[in-house]
Amino acid sequence: QVQLVESGGGLVQAGGSLRLSCAASGRTFNSYDVAWFRQAPGKEREFLAAIAFNGGNSVLADSVKGRFAISRDNAKNMVVLQMNSLKLEDTAIYYCAAGFRPTIRLGVGREDYDYWGQGTQVTVSS
Repeated sequence: QVQLVESGGGLVQAGGSLRLSCAASGRTFNSYDVAWFRQAPGKEREFLAAIAFNGGNSVLADSVKGRFAISRDNAKNMVVLQMNSLKLEDTAIYYCAAGFRPTIRLGVGREDYDYWGQGTQVTVSS
């Protein structure tokens, strides 16, 4: 089983940057695809980015392309979401998720991921 803990959230001014980390435990972590989602108040959980188990494939939601980047360091059991040029609408709770997928295609839905972190709050101010 995989356990995930997000960190790095906080308050940031619009236009600024934050680096979110997803720390994983479990020897099988390197076999899982990992994704980032976010959920703003009153809204559905939104897919942001995903990266394959070996880091060889990744995908970003259109809403964050050019601003966010996802990477992983399996040696450190870590997945990172680098967020730049933050906007007010980026304010949300950000979640890390992991799932085993027997396909090369990365999932973009909540149902594609089995393990979830507790979330970390990101607040962007004007």
